Amino acid sequence: MPRISQLLFRRTCAVSAALLALAPAVSPVGVGAQRPSATRAAASAAMPARAPFTLEQVMSAPYPTNLTAARSGERVAWTLNARGQRNIWVAEGPTFTARRLTDYLQDDGQELNAVQISDDGKWVVFMRGGDFGSNWDDALPVNPTGAPTPVKVEIWTVPFAGGTPVSIGEGINPVLSPRSDVIVFERARQLWSAPIDGSAPAKKLFEQRGNATGAQFSPDGSRLAFVSGRGDHAFIAVYTDSATPIQYLAPNTNRDWSPRWSPDGSQIVFARRPGAGGPSANSLEPQPAPWSIWIADVTTGRARPRWVSDTTLRASVPSTHGGVNLHWAANDRLVFLSYQDGWPHLYSMRASASDAPMLLTPGDHMAEYITLSADAKYLLYAGNFGSTAGDIDRRHVVRVPVDRAAPEVLTPGSGVEWTPVSMASGRIVAIGGGAQRPPVPFVLEAAGDARPSATTPRRWVGEQLVPADFPTTQLVTPKQVVYRAADGTTVHAQLFEPLGTGEALAAGQSPGKRPAIVYVHGGPPRQMLLGWHYGDYYWNAYAMNQYLANRGFIVLSINYRLGIGYGHDFHRPAKAGIAGASEYLDVKAAGEWLKQQPNVDASRIGIYGGSYGGYLTALALGRDSDLFSAGVDIHGVHDMTSEGGSRFGASAWRFERSAQELDALARTAWESSPVSAVKTWRSPVLMIHADDDRNVRFSQTVDLLQRLRAQRVEVEEITIVDDTHHFMRHENQKRVNAAIAEYLERKLKPVM
Repeated sequence: MPRISQLLFRRTCAVSAALLALAPAVSPVGVGAQRPSATRAAASAAMPARAPFTLEQVMSAPYPTNLTAARSGERVAWTLNARGQRNIWVAEGPTFTARRLTDYLQDDGQELNAVQISDDGKWVVFMRGGDFGSNWDDALPVNPTGAPTPVKVEIWTVPFAGGTPVSIGEGINPVLSPRSDVIVFERARQLWSAPIDGSAPAKKLFEQRGNATGAQFSPDGSRLAFVSGRGDHAFIAVYTDSATPIQYLAPNTNRDWSPRWSPDGSQIVFARRPGAGGPSANSLEPQPAPWSIWIADVTTGRARPRWVSDTTLRASVPSTHGGVNLHWAANDRLVFLSYQDGWPHLYSMRASASDAPMLLTPGDHMAEYITLSADAKYLLYAGNFGSTAGDIDRRHVVRVPVDRAAPEVLTPGSGVEWTPVSMASGRIVAIGGGAQRPPVPFVLEAAGDARPSATTPRRWVGEQLVPADFPTTQLVTPKQVVYRAADGTTVHAQLFEPLGTGEALAAGQSPGKRPAIVYVHGGPPRQMLLGWHYGDYYWNAYAMNQYLANRGFIVLSINYRLGIGYGHDFHRPAKAGIAGASEYLDVKAAGEWLKQQPNVDASRIGIYGGSYGGYLTALALGRDSDLFSAGVDIHGVHDMTSEGGSRFGASAWRFERSAQELDALARTAWESSPVSAVKTWRSPVLMIHADDDRNVRFSQTVDLLQRLRAQRVEVEEITIVDDTHHFMRHENQKRVNAAIAEYLERKLKPVM
């Protein structure tokens, strides 16, 4: 099955008039906002701020994720991270009272993933351990507590009704039989099986040359389809039993993936792309990644092409959540995701015909976290569109039939909602929050045979688990900001102002000049929102930005090019990253926008960010120390020419070019890296990195620190021992957050 978390390293939208209708405190597009007159400013008094809250308080709300539902009844499960205590929680209709199912009561850094409920609703299965948001070594133990014996990455099963979890053994990516009797999972490149109740040891199902992944049970549970990865090529295989040879469907030199069974189990649809190899391409130029959809007859093994993409960048394999999101739906419909019209949209076509795919989700918005309804007649997804101003910077639950273009926003308004899942009853469960309210699971309360609609009330599940002293009413509502970079690219951002600041400006009063901070997210394929985020890494960033605003900073959280949510051309811009770092123009423009604001002290603009945001923070401090007076670089990439840098590393380059061409391309990569700007770097910096980072190698920080010290740049550092890129221990994340705030306060001296 697919990974639970997206990797942090994967590779201009038109803005409507409604998106440009900003609050009075926000300047129009561009950086030339008009200042209040000096007379009016002198005559005004600053608006009082509300009482401060603590970092512990704003980080105290439990974070829900991994929401899932049984195929029968109304049983749901999810994980909840409460100050580092990660546990499985469940609820059941009609009351949906939240109940903790596991008793992991230590902040030990062990994540829970792949949560599933058996089709009969009796068992909950999950995976514990590892770091499945990483780029490598995701299934290795994580040991941030320094335990002499690290926790293994294992699969566990526990009765939904309650009981002691039983370990199935080491393994990853469990898949449950529709018969609710066995678990199949991946271990040592093969597929293994165990009884769902853990009553017998797991056994290996077969031995084949490939790396077996992506297992899918047939509808009756009698067979397994899986991907047999062979390096430069991959097959779709079918396993029946120990007496029947493994069958390979239309094997050739291509790379096949994402097998999905037809409802009657006679056919399998799968995705295909060319095998690796061929002429070497310029690594600094985006290359099309064409793909196609094939349908195989399981009896004969023969396959036919059903749809073939164009050979263009937009028609390439989508890199947003879930990839191609291939499903075999009801009424002979195949549905999939494509960027072919410039947005990540859903398409549908008949399996047994040759009609062209039908666009299901028209409009300038994206679809992600896509699931099929229990009756397979609808698709549910999180989409950034609706009738509320600013919805392009939110997520709402959207439902669309699989056979017609009729998307319906089920959760309109100013909230943020994601990961919708359909129950057999037709009710929908999802997770939602807002600008102030932290995220909590909820059920759309459709009664009887009625389907949920935009007016369906919500039943919040487990909202009492949010601590009583969580500072909900003290949080600010971020404002949507739209500005332009020097090359004309339109950029969206969220502005966090200390409470009272915006009101003072709107009233013609002076709130006083405050220090400001640019926050740069990682990824880079991410989108920061006008509310709590659906990713735990960025949930923490949102809490941190709220804390900084409460401490007196003005914070601008930016969605620079390379991010999602604004169409293909923004997601895949020219000369970005290793090819020229064009996205840095958006970062610099953010600092310049802040510099023009009447309530910002232009001499006290800082910057911070993690991962790719650390990379851009380092570029900002190196290239523009006059603009950014201090910063915090958290596990950033600093040298894109080094083998340990990122996916842009030199080990991936294979040029069939002259030495002069190779030198020019390598120089572009070097000049796109922060290490090339060390000689002009004057601003002080705090560098933070955990040394078991599996997304950005720790050596990236070690190297840059030595370079900065050689240039006598003021550097401070924090190393987190044996934790990962995601700071799995709550105490480690709190330490990092406290250090960020203390450093920025010390260097920028906010006025409280």
